[in-house]
Amino acid sequence: MAYIENQAGTPARGIRLGLIGAGWMGAFHGESIVRRIPGAVLEAIADPALDAAAELAGRLGVAKVTADAADLLADPEIDGVIIASPARFHAALITQAARAGKHVFCEKPAGLTLAELDAALTEVDTAGVHFQIGFNRRYAPDFAAAKRDLAAGVAGQPQLLRSLTRDPGTGSIGHAARIPAWTIFLETLIHDFDTLNWFNEGAEPVEVYAVADALVEPDFKEHGLLDTAVVTIRYSNGALAVAEANFSALYGYDVRGEVFGSRGMVQAGRSTETSARRYTADGVSADTPRLNVELFRQAYTDELADFADTVRARRDGGTAPSAGFTLTPVAADARRALAMALACIESVKLGAPVALPGALPMAAAKAGN
Repeated sequence: MAYIENQAGTPARGIRLGLIGAGWMGAFHGESIVRRIPGAVLEAIADPALDAAAELAGRLGVAKVTADAADLLADPEIDGVIIASPARFHAALITQAARAGKHVFCEKPAGLTLAELDAALTEVDTAGVHFQIGFNRRYAPDFAAAKRDLAAGVAGQPQLLRSLTRDPGTGSIGHAARIPAWTIFLETLIHDFDTLNWFNEGAEPVEVYAVADALVEPDFKEHGLLDTAVVTIRYSNGALAVAEANFSALYGYDVRGEVFGSRGMVQAGRSTETSARRYTADGVSADTPRLNVELFRQAYTDELADFADTVRARRDGGTAPSAGFTLTPVAADARRALAMALACIESVKLGAPVALPGALPMAAAKAGN
């Protein structure tokens, strides 16, 4: 299938990116590229739902639209791709993009099994392209500030860590029915796992114990839709961590992280949009975010800006800007977090702790490019 030429015209030169997936997250990423990242151009959009891709392209002024990602990957004008399709397609699309010589930004999880992810990361390593996974919390100002403090030794040796995600809700029974099984680990807590790994950098997760249930939508438990979970994690440096998630925070989106160590404590995240408060006869109140793109709007933008900067540096032979500490989540980070999510699923099934493999495959370790 060939491109359908939209009537929007041809964008100016810049880092040219292709978007695969025109759904909720893909549409937001496309908007970020077009409206909020100088020097990046959204060259084309691919989605099997061609009408959705065409509608998004029309709104954003993108000229090239296709139902087949292969058309986009064959386009010599495109430097890198943003993969925002359903998770079950991620590993295959990473493989196809790497073989086409395209740099890859992929939403989490990068695969649904370690075997398929390892195969995809081997292709990334062989092609020598840049790979980045969408762990956006690293780019949120408060989480980045906490990481900066941790890298400077402010908290000392990490001893206890905590990360939580409380989502405002499944929305409705109809929406809940469309959520894939084990989403709470593979697409929600996987962010918390990366945050904990990042905050405790240099240590490896060695064991997880997960407890989960369907307390928000009990009728969907038999389909694997668990909406409440608590995970304990043991790290190789002796630190203990807790990650928790729930899909029914009626007060708004709530994402926080914490590290307690030998010299003090560092915290990140808040459940309110700003520090503003109302003090009235009804009590104290504040506005709270209700969508992920509200809570992490700038972080979603900055992670794509980081990707574009790295692609530009690769193309032009320069050096991408540095945050002064490990920022960009790469292949090894994608694999480590997925391994933890899959171990949690096994732990829930067994009702027992599950050990994690001690070493990353060579492909994942090398593909930090």
